[in-house]
Amino acid sequence: MRAFIIRPFGTKKDLKGNDLDFNKVSEDLIGPALAKVAADGRETLDITESGNIRFDMFRRLLMADLAVADLSVSNTNVFYELGIRHALRDHGTVMIRCDVDPDPFPFDLQTDRYFTYKRSNPKESVDGLVDTLRSTLAKAQKDFNAKDSPVFTSLPNLKEPEAFQFMAVPQDFGEDVEKAAADKQAGDLALYSYEVKGLEWESAGARLVGKAQFDINALAGAKVTWEYIRESEPRDLDANICLGTIYQRLGDLTASAQALERAAANKAMTSEKRAETYALVGRNIKTQWRSDWESKPANDRVEAALSSPYLAESFEKYESAFREQLNHYYSGLNALAMLQIMIGLAKLNPDVWNQQFDSDKKAAIALEDHEEHALNLRAAVQVSLDAVFNRPDRNSDDTTWAEISKADLACITKNDPGRVASAYKKALAAAPDFARDSVRKQLAIYRDLGVLTANLTEVFKVVGEPAALPEPGVPPPAQPARKRVLVFAGHMIDAADRKEPRFPADKEAVAREEIKQRVLKEMNTGLGVAAAYAGGASGGDILFQEVCAELGIETRLYLAVEPQIYVTKSVKAGPSWVQRFWDLYNAHFARKQVRVLSKNANQVNDDVEYLPVWVRDKAGYNIWQRNNLWMLFNALAEGCDAKTGDPNLTLIALWDGAEGDGPGGTGDLVDKVGKLGARCEIMKTKELFGL
Repeated sequence: MRAFIIRPFGTKKDLKGNDLDFNKVSEDLIGPALAKVAADGRETLDITESGNIRFDMFRRLLMADLAVADLSVSNTNVFYELGIRHALRDHGTVMIRCDVDPDPFPFDLQTDRYFTYKRSNPKESVDGLVDTLRSTLAKAQKDFNAKDSPVFTSLPNLKEPEAFQFMAVPQDFGEDVEKAAADKQAGDLALYSYEVKGLEWESAGARLVGKAQFDINALAGAKVTWEYIRESEPRDLDANICLGTIYQRLGDLTASAQALERAAANKAMTSEKRAETYALVGRNIKTQWRSDWESKPANDRVEAALSSPYLAESFEKYESAFREQLNHYYSGLNALAMLQIMIGLAKLNPDVWNQQFDSDKKAAIALEDHEEHALNLRAAVQVSLDAVFNRPDRNSDDTTWAEISKADLACITKNDPGRVASAYKKALAAAPDFARDSVRKQLAIYRDLGVLTANLTEVFKVVGEPAALPEPGVPPPAQPARKRVLVFAGHMIDAADRKEPRFPADKEAVAREEIKQRVLKEMNTGLGVAAAYAGGASGGDILFQEVCAELGIETRLYLAVEPQIYVTKSVKAGPSWVQRFWDLYNAHFARKQVRVLSKNANQVNDDVEYLPVWVRDKAGYNIWQRNNLWMLFNALAEGCDAKTGDPNLTLIALWDGAEGDGPGGTGDLVDKVGKLGARCEIMKTKELFGL
């Protein structure tokens, strides 16, 4: 969470000529209070020293979740900055004043609330300011429309600008995200999501990553990214709408509904966003409808589906979304599908349909109305879909989903199996895998209920037929256990001049055997091992790679820098180790299982220079720490169960237990894996080697 401090600097005199040290107030009161609410505070002094006062000040005033303004004395700069804050943000501004001889309240701010601190000893007021800050944050979280800005309070129709729109994402960062998404590297995107935290443009950067994660269906990472955005701005529309979809896909309808309720409560919602929100609510209701009948015996499914109140409710919510925004063809198509299903079920089981009305006549009229409504809705959806292909600003994703929707529309409105199957074939040619799965799930509904089946036989030849629903009492086919992923970190062979031994060269055989036993332990858990991740340093890395190859485990080789440079930095135990590294590298290269983090081929002394430019300002960060995180996040992307959150990962570490290796060392990775709740198998070298 970000904060901005608006205050005078140095010692200033009040109207009575008394001195007030504002640097001390900031040091003893404001800074500690912000730290206790986990807010990273910045001051205008930072900007003044950098020389770019206007651009940075405006941006930071807008981006800050909290702004603390000290109005104890009349200071032109303070009032100017406070005015900008009140004009840009409708909430999150806390005004403070000293308790003895402050300057008079400005006329325009006389009715506003202030926190009063002790002038004689600001430290004594820390707890009180903490309570005020927490109350301000809690109010915004409880009431999405809470305002403390007199500007927005006086002008209720004024809309607050989105803070992220004022952040410039570095071009190289955007290119990194684009490449990771194109290559479907969910682990790389998770790394970028982690790295942008604390950077000036973190919100805009996180949104870019979150969208990419969502687009490639990396739900575990997308959930983390969008929840982080929502944590700093609970009212954020994009975050809540996206989380509504993510939780729905993960099967958590309660969390999905909560996210969508938060979105719907935001008065700044546009018609387009409202349509999207209503459609997602409709999908949640549709999921509840499916659960009402999918668990029933085959002979009872039609009755259960038709009598479920969720059938009509889902149709109505989808249609309300389409009426809200006629360009939102997705909601219109789904409304039509639910209506067509209702009509088909009513004809299959007229008794159940008739029982829902006061008389058979009214039931017949309702069915006739529905059929007429379906014709009108079909025409509207067709127009909405056609409009997509006429938009000059459409992108490839827009076209792909519109083509899929055209095929879906044809499937439920036409009896022409060959042409409908061809439409799906064309639409799915460039579509992501999860789009094909989505199509199959919808088609399975028609098959399992026996409605809209005219085209299914031919269509299933193109998209593949979904598995049949199990009969009640018949357990579903056992799913294979999710295999565990291994990550290795460990010391290199000691250099000849190392004073305190950590991994003596003559202990290689001992280390190899212990590593082998730990790997065998993981293989014998009953889960098995899907893959193993490690670097290629002389010592533990190479031994682990060789042991896994011996045991038939597929390995991934992750190098921080280009192999020619890596050898000079991490393979220093002699010519035989260099040869083993190149044998390892060539084998992985042939299997396309080697990845290099930094493509900077220049020999440099400063490891920071191997980092991308966009992340070099991150304090205490270097290429080796980044390499550990990169490898870890990619391993998690392969192993983690998105629904349960189980990392399904074990770190095997050859470590002396000392923290002296610093960021990027074995201890650093052990700490990070522990915080993830993953498993650690630590081989304590002091005991193992008898040191």
